Amino acid sequence: MPWWSWILLWIALVALSLLFYVFLGIRLFRQFMATVKDLGAAGEKLGRLNPALPPPGDSPSDTAEQPGSAVFASPVRMRHDYHTSVSSRREQRRQRRVRRRTDRGQPQLLGDLDFT
Repeated sequence: MPWWSWILLWIALVALSLLFYVFLGIRLFRQFMATVKDLGAAGEKLGRLNPALPPPGDSPSDTAEQPGSAVFASPVRMRHDYHTSVSSRREQRRQRRVRRRTDRGQPQLLGDLDFT
């Protein structure tokens, strides 16, 4: 094999590898652009589902909590809100249990009876 055939062989291999990398780059760019397009469509759809909150002062009750306000609330207040919600859910379950047992004609538990 003459020496110049080795040079031609290596030039062809390098050209094919560069062509392969260009092809992969174009494919990656197209996939990236498709992903960006899908993210844009999802963002617009989400924007239509959840409209922006009105600025403070426009709503009739300014004391109403906005979503995400727990991040800036004091830990004492959050602990109080947590315990309040737990106790209210517990009371609702007790009332449902008493109503269900009354409807079925079953005896009530002493812990479920309200002695106040």
